[in-house]
Amino acid sequence: MDEHKRNPFASASASASARAGGSTSASSNSSFSSSVADTEDDQTIARILAEDETLRREGKLGKRLSHLDSIPHTPRVNREIPDINDATLDHELLSGRLATYGLAELQMEGDGNCQFRALADQLFRNPDYHKHVRKHIVKQLKQQRKLYEGYVPMKYRHYTRKMKKPGEWGDHVTLQAAADRHYCSSKPRSA
Repeated sequence: MDEHKRNPFASASASASARAGGSTSASSNSSFSSSVADTEDDQTIARILAEDETLRREGKLGKRLSHLDSIPHTPRVNREIPDINDATLDHELLSGRLATYGLAELQMEGDGNCQFRALADQLFRNPDYHKHVRKHIVKQLKQQRKLYEGYVPMKYRHYTRKMKKPGEWGDHVTLQAAADRHYCSSKPRSA
């Protein structure tokens, strides 16, 4: 299997390693520190992906969202902010669907990085890699501008700068970019 398909960050790991090994001046010292931290994250993530691959070959990989069949449902559009009863009902419905799959809800820190933390948890089993996930989603947004630009209600360059900042809430566009970056289909599968 192609290395990039198994590890969506394979090229990022190689380029981060190359950056970390280069010489730096005093003015780029913080950039160098960031590169070293990124390289360490990339190495840890590569280890996690390799473990998953080993477990998959041995048939011991546990349930993860990417391995589950979908439950048919009809999406509901909220025309107004739901009251507490509607929100409670929605949460009970979600809990029931998770239980159907033998899964449980995991609370994420509500610091504006929750979408990226949740993605990092699903991809790398660690929500602390949210900065890494955000960086690659922003890279996807920049590289595939034509795919996403029509869904952004502001100047695109301003949007990508905004999404680059830690604590900025993810939205439907960042979620689609994450799915595209990780070879996922965000379209419902037919039964």
